[in-house]
Amino acid sequence: MDKPTAIQIRGARVHNLRGIDVDIPLGELVGIAGVSGSGKSSLALGVLYAEGSRRYLEALSTYTRRRLPQAARAAVDQVQYVPAALALRQRPGVPGVRSTFGTSTELLNSLRLLYSRLGRHRCPNGHYLAPTTEVALDRPLTCPRCGATFRAPGAESLAFNSAGACPRCSGTGVVRDVDDATLVPDESLTIEQGAVESWKIMGSTPNPRVVAEMGVRTDVPFADLTAEERQIVMAGPRVKRHIMLPSKNGRVFDLNWTYRNARVAVQEALAGAKSEKGLQRINKFLSVQTCPDCEGTRLSEAARAPLVDGRNLAQATAMTLAEIVDWLPGLVETMPAEMTAMATEIISQMVETAQRLLQLGLGYLGLDRASATLSTGERQRVQLARAVRNRTTGVLYVLDEPSIGLHPSNIDGLLGVIDDLLADGNSVVMVDHDVQVLRRADHIVEIGPGSGADGGTLVAQGSVEEVAADPASRIGPFLSGAARVQMDRPAEPGRSGRIRMRTGPLHTVGPLDVEIPQGRLTVVTGVSGSGKTTMVLESLVPGLTALVEGRTPPSPVRRIQAPGIRRVNLIDSTPIGVNVRSTVATYSGVMDDLRKAWAQTPEARQGGHRAGDFSYNTGSLRCPTCNGTGEISLDVQFLPDVDIVCTDCNGSRFRPEAGQIHRSAPDGSPITLPEVLGMTVATALRAVGDITAVHHRLATLVDLGLGYLTLGESTPALSGGEAQRLKLASEMSRDQHRTVFVFDEPTVGLHPLDVATLLGVLGRLLAHGATVVVIEHDLDVICHADQIIDMGPGGGSAGGRIVARGTVAEIAADPNSVTGRYLHP
Repeated sequence: MDKPTAIQIRGARVHNLRGIDVDIPLGELVGIAGVSGSGKSSLALGVLYAEGSRRYLEALSTYTRRRLPQAARAAVDQVQYVPAALALRQRPGVPGVRSTFGTSTELLNSLRLLYSRLGRHRCPNGHYLAPTTEVALDRPLTCPRCGATFRAPGAESLAFNSAGACPRCSGTGVVRDVDDATLVPDESLTIEQGAVESWKIMGSTPNPRVVAEMGVRTDVPFADLTAEERQIVMAGPRVKRHIMLPSKNGRVFDLNWTYRNARVAVQEALAGAKSEKGLQRINKFLSVQTCPDCEGTRLSEAARAPLVDGRNLAQATAMTLAEIVDWLPGLVETMPAEMTAMATEIISQMVETAQRLLQLGLGYLGLDRASATLSTGERQRVQLARAVRNRTTGVLYVLDEPSIGLHPSNIDGLLGVIDDLLADGNSVVMVDHDVQVLRRADHIVEIGPGSGADGGTLVAQGSVEEVAADPASRIGPFLSGAARVQMDRPAEPGRSGRIRMRTGPLHTVGPLDVEIPQGRLTVVTGVSGSGKTTMVLESLVPGLTALVEGRTPPSPVRRIQAPGIRRVNLIDSTPIGVNVRSTVATYSGVMDDLRKAWAQTPEARQGGHRAGDFSYNTGSLRCPTCNGTGEISLDVQFLPDVDIVCTDCNGSRFRPEAGQIHRSAPDGSPITLPEVLGMTVATALRAVGDITAVHHRLATLVDLGLGYLTLGESTPALSGGEAQRLKLASEMSRDQHRTVFVFDEPTVGLHPLDVATLLGVLGRLLAHGATVVVIEHDLDVICHADQIIDMGPGGGSAGGRIVARGTVAEIAADPNSVTGRYLHP
């Protein structure tokens, strides 16, 4: 049999895919395009990745599979010749507190090895020895000055996640101490009234009774207690007391209870907290400070002892990746002759790994940077660099929006890394909208033509040239250059005047003087790490918020003026809601009006149903089997739990009785509330548009390009761009005059046609007197700015200043602007 050349997919029905048949070439870069909600991710992640990963796992033993997360079978008739698959998702999981840029890239492992093998080690009496091969041979070292014999630390002894951890902070770099001010927030209350807040934590409720037995008055305001009584409450000893404790139902419990003072109650609760929710409940009693022993470096004093070129390990990890790459090669010359071969081997491997990350534009990051503080785009690029370093072959890599957060100047680096994956014999499928990226694909698959129910079909397929020439393609005109994104905007600004801000240094950003014209669109650009987020989200937004609220602006804002501005709105891409109970209907506010409308129907009144009964979260009409979630989870032993549509309500979230209560649509047809929640926003607008408040809200969602979303759709599952527009919908009905809107990369996940819709929304905001500030890399948005503020010129310590400011034409002509080079075309 000939070697397969393509993955064959037949009858794919994941989400809104309508039984499509498509062949995905192997060994090539395949781009999947389509408007938001068309079904691109359903094909890439829901079919290709799901089946590729599932089949690989099924080849493992049952014992192994029980310990690995597994994907359920995709809704597809047949998938043939799919390789083992890895996915680099748009939103990688947020790493834990012990993860840093150095650990996640594994560069820190190499750096620790370098310090262990090539470092100058300190003897027990404080004398430093010259680098020696004795360390690699695992022999004891003898100090030539004092004769002390000792062993040099191994690489593991220098790890802050194990033996090298600072004892005070356990390798986290921070210490959490009980904040006494939070223990008794209101001293006008008595202990009996609950003055001691920390005793309200589960397991501490008998303490007020016990403290009374210890001589503390519990019926007077806490402020009136003596110093001795306060000492017992805050720091009293662990003593046992016999008490009688009444319960709410009238029973009395006879207890021998060990007293836990207000501070110990928090400390014990912290030690026993097992869930994120439990930690959140305790965190309000804690103050988080940089560890005074290790000064935030996470390392013990012994782990900071070895020196390389006069630097200890903490100082080396504080360097940026670019600085480390410049520093490493010169170290070989500082080693004794017998150690140069070992030094060259360790350093060359480090530099090779680092070059991949530099290629992806991450040179500004320090190795000690906490992974949780990295953006989603930065975390995805770290994953991509690791994939290339692993030198796999025959693997299918599925990339979900790999261009997220990338400045146009970094795109070539991304494509270079993808080329390396292909050169090693892998296949790459990427979901992306960036025309610059899609033009480099060997093959394009376009899903659409519309969103939701209007999408899910194969629109066009072939080379870039074939898709660009296909009249059915919606991305084709943008690939060929025949179409450009346009923006309708007011000819004159809705307001005059300027916002002026002066800041001090923060992170790698130096002091700034910023001016933003009111009533206009200002776009803040710059390469990754240039300081855009620091300037806008950490300075401008909190500074304006404080000004509007009459407070002193927080650091680093030293002065801010915004005459006439009365409101500030940050519209970012953080997920909406935390579980499936948050839906488009509830978040947009239409659910309350729909419940009221159905409660007024004759059938509801006859059954005695009120508006609250129509809530699928708490109402009497919610489905008891799934508790209003529409799904149930099946435990299938060693296979993964399977989430299926609730068999009793068929996903409607309601009891059968709710399906018997009808309301007349504008065309006279009877409809039920469960039916409305199953409709798209655009369809629901026709079905319940006679309800004034509902009509207004749904029409706004349609105007924002969200007409394809289903009302009952879970909001945490929305893309970043969808989440931003849904948040914006609630603002569109308010007076936008004298309001500043700040958007953080609103084009994430948007097709050029969706970008045009977004620009139309921004134009309407400007027409109504708003001031709009956007952090953005998308050239279509940048080209429509009234003012561009270009940060840079590089990232990290190589950036942090305003390199250019002006109109599109002025930035394009400015030789200092990296962004300007891409505005010329």
